[in-house]
Amino acid sequence: MRRLRDNQASFVDAVMPELGLTGELARVDELLDDERFLRPFAECLTSAIGRPTIPMERYLRLMYLKHRHGLGYETLVSEVADSISWRLFCRIPLDGRVPHSTTLIKLTQRFGPEVIEELNREVLKSAVERRVLRSRRLRVDTTVTEADIRYPTDSGLTARGIGRVARAVQRVKSAGLAGRTRFRNRGRQAGKLDQQASSRTGVRTGERRARADKKTGAIHRLAQATLAEGRRVLGNAGRALGKGPGPGAPEVERLARELALLERIAEQTAQRLAGVKSIPDRLISLVDPDARPIRRGKLRQPVEFGYKVSVADTPEGFVPSHQVYVGNPLDSQTLGPAIDGAQRIGMVIGTVLADRGYGDTVADQALADHGIEDSVIPRKGQPDPRERTRAWRRRYRFRAGSEGRISALKRRFGLARTRLRGHSGARIWVGMGVLAHNLSRMAALV
Repeated sequence: MRRLRDNQASFVDAVMPELGLTGELARVDELLDDERFLRPFAECLTSAIGRPTIPMERYLRLMYLKHRHGLGYETLVSEVADSISWRLFCRIPLDGRVPHSTTLIKLTQRFGPEVIEELNREVLKSAVERRVLRSRRLRVDTTVTEADIRYPTDSGLTARGIGRVARAVQRVKSAGLAGRTRFRNRGRQAGKLDQQASSRTGVRTGERRARADKKTGAIHRLAQATLAEGRRVLGNAGRALGKGPGPGAPEVERLARELALLERIAEQTAQRLAGVKSIPDRLISLVDPDARPIRRGKLRQPVEFGYKVSVADTPEGFVPSHQVYVGNPLDSQTLGPAIDGAQRIGMVIGTVLADRGYGDTVADQALADHGIEDSVIPRKGQPDPRERTRAWRRRYRFRAGSEGRISALKRRFGLARTRLRGHSGARIWVGMGVLAHNLSRMAALV
């Protein structure tokens, strides 16, 4: 059952002297009192019967503290329980219980990225109405939010896929399905081969690649045998289960998913052993299948593993638009959605600034479609003559501030690495970080 606010007063709060919030917490608390920030939750939670949820005003404030201070769910609950000021900010009575960490996790997954994006739009619309967001200049840049995964190797992915299939088969057999179908667990053998493939001791540098390929080929053969036996288990379990759902149906579905992932990894491992270096839409994780390798051309870290994020910011420090992409689209292909997001909140854009990655005909068309004539974007290839003028270089210096904005989002608001899995999870994580940042900036300006 939907519950937006908690209007019940506690006896302890009534007899205690009135305590007030100060500083940023007081200003953010005043901003979040607006009913517009509860509207997205009201549209998502439509049931009027059943067990009541925690108050949504409490959930919103808890999530702000989590991403503002980079806390985990369990640490957040512990810190709020021990702090009087944070209890007051979250509207939790002094003798009341702080919501459990699993409750916050389930609510976050239930709301999805759409509610978070709507909250961001409401914050930015409020900033436009209060005239603290008045700039007509928009800086656009892209970065990578890393997925919470291990460093991907062909041998490691295949070995872990073999182990996951073996565990899924064990669950199917424990459910009483395909009990007589033969299946050999090769997970331990694959794990030992993976350790040997990754070891750097006792082998010269020139021989290391050959040894790794040899061990990876052995793991690939184990994967092929595991796939053959796993498919037989899946077929027999499906026939025993029948057409309708019954006991063991979730285990059978899980086995089908694990077999599909292992088959995909085995195919790309075979391509890599055959000498193919570029594999489109390459799978790099079993727990986060949407994550992709993204080459950014950095000397320190040439390839990053995760999601590409487009960030547009203003001179006031707000982030009026952000998008999360699977894979590595061209920077110029992200310019149109970035401008769309900023215009949707009521921002009037007169100038767009970006780096050389946006200097092509795709970006030119996006600017023309949105009616923006003034752009400070260097061209790819042959430089435009105006780029050599002092006035143009002076305007272009402002673009460098987007690097600092992205750095602050990564260091202070969690955009360096997403702790939620999948593209939807990355959108939620990045959206909450941007929301906490925008609320913090608005509190500093109002």
